[in-house]
Amino acid sequence: MSPPSIDPRSGFSPTTRAFYSVRPETPLPPESFPISAAEFALSLFHSAPFPRHPALIDAFSSASLSFPSLLSQSYSLATALRSSPFNLSPGTVAFILSPSRLEISVLYLALISIGVIVSPANPASSSSEISHQLALSKSSIAFSVSSVASKIPSQVPTVILDSPSFTSLLSSNLPNSPLPTIKQSDTAAILYSSGTTGRVKGVALTHRNLIACIAETHARQINELAEAAAAGVPPPPQTVTLFTIPLFHVFGFFMLFRSVALGETTVLMERFEFGAMLKAIEKHKVTFVPAAPPLIVGLAKSPDVLRFDLSSLDTMLVGGAPLGRELAEQFVARFPNVELVQGYGLTESCGGGSATMGPEESRFYGSAGRLGSNLKAKIVDPATGEALGPCQRGELWFRGPIIMKGYVGDDEATSSTLDKEGWLKTGDLCYFNEDGFLYIVDRLKELIKYKAYQVPPAELELILHTIPGIADAAVIPYPNEEAGEIPMAFVVRQPGTNITEKEVMDFVAKQVAPYKKIRRVAFVNAIPKSPAGKILRRELVNQTQSSLPSKL
Repeated sequence: MSPPSIDPRSGFSPTTRAFYSVRPETPLPPESFPISAAEFALSLFHSAPFPRHPALIDAFSSASLSFPSLLSQSYSLATALRSSPFNLSPGTVAFILSPSRLEISVLYLALISIGVIVSPANPASSSSEISHQLALSKSSIAFSVSSVASKIPSQVPTVILDSPSFTSLLSSNLPNSPLPTIKQSDTAAILYSSGTTGRVKGVALTHRNLIACIAETHARQINELAEAAAAGVPPPPQTVTLFTIPLFHVFGFFMLFRSVALGETTVLMERFEFGAMLKAIEKHKVTFVPAAPPLIVGLAKSPDVLRFDLSSLDTMLVGGAPLGRELAEQFVARFPNVELVQGYGLTESCGGGSATMGPEESRFYGSAGRLGSNLKAKIVDPATGEALGPCQRGELWFRGPIIMKGYVGDDEATSSTLDKEGWLKTGDLCYFNEDGFLYIVDRLKELIKYKAYQVPPAELELILHTIPGIADAAVIPYPNEEAGEIPMAFVVRQPGTNITEKEVMDFVAKQVAPYKKIRRVAFVNAIPKSPAGKILRRELVNQTQSSLPSKL
């Protein structure tokens, strides 16, 4: 069968009605070759000279772990966990409830290297939420810190990470034994979706999914260094990455393996604090920060930023929600030497999907970049199921080696999200332009139905973020007898300002069609968000349910 005809600009094929990545294809190990994601990451790491810089640093205590210590502790722990009294074997599920700590990185590498399925959860979750996650994942052992371990039911054997007994496992004298055979198709992790559209689901990611993500980032770095060397450009300074996103989130989870494979220094924050982040960037000369858009708002607008030396900062990687042109320009005006990389991914796609690459692409503000290597996409009309072409809006579908295995214990949700050909239905309203850049309009299920019109909340939020007196904002549908739903804004004022409801509504009204106008405003102290920075609109909707419908 001959390959389809593909437009080299957009990547679109009129024959298959699909978009193809215009990035170079990333070589992957044969699917039949047995290897774990941890072993694959370490194989790439071992191919480079042994780094002298730290592997991990705690942002608050400045405690650090060298690469030799990271590897030796991981091997020791893996051996101990396969031995008595734990006797963990491939396919066992280990539930992890902890903030980001140095020990978590060691634990992830150890567990995945021996085929144990890692299932990390948010330590801020309630006991009932944790019980639901334990039931979904069918975990037979848990690892936790003493401050939150009481949330885990007593019948689940629990190892306390901040205890002397666990510390002793990191330097056990047990003889190393050969690692078990791990298939790439085996489940490596069960991560939990953010729950923005309903009760949390357990996303099963395979070793192959992680390997594909790791391989792409490694190949990209090798290519960038080769191109710089060919052009006579000196190599960049050693990458120091600050994780503002927790390790239990898909992006933090994947980024850890990426950093190990690339031999980079990772700075971990046990809890996120804006001021502490600024101090960490200054103290540890951080060069790279993956972040959600609310962090970009803070960096672009907060006067506190000016008190710190952030000159080491080279790149910000932004995902989780669309980033507007105005906000991006405000950030670049304050940080002209920082590359603002924009990307898009889901838990169900191992955190990958699309991203901008290089300074030229990063100037496409508002775009989530181009399709990642080895990926295909479709834009599908939600009403007709027809696959659409460039500049046409529809639901984004993905297919490729990073797509999840399915939702654990939920065949119905799996079949409604993954079709028989392996296409993942993202639930996001998107389009590709003529140059293959992806634009996220909004969640299909979050569109506000105003009379016969559909209003994307994210579009209004981008406008609200440009108002000088607003620190943060979210938009939800509010019931209305005449229109069905109207756009309602929740607004956090900047300290020292007193912007009014009328000023907010008038500002937006001047920039949008009449049906998109904000028609109700509530001022709040904070916008509820997931650990990745996604707005939890459902919580705001629940807050308004007791109110009478507006007749605006």
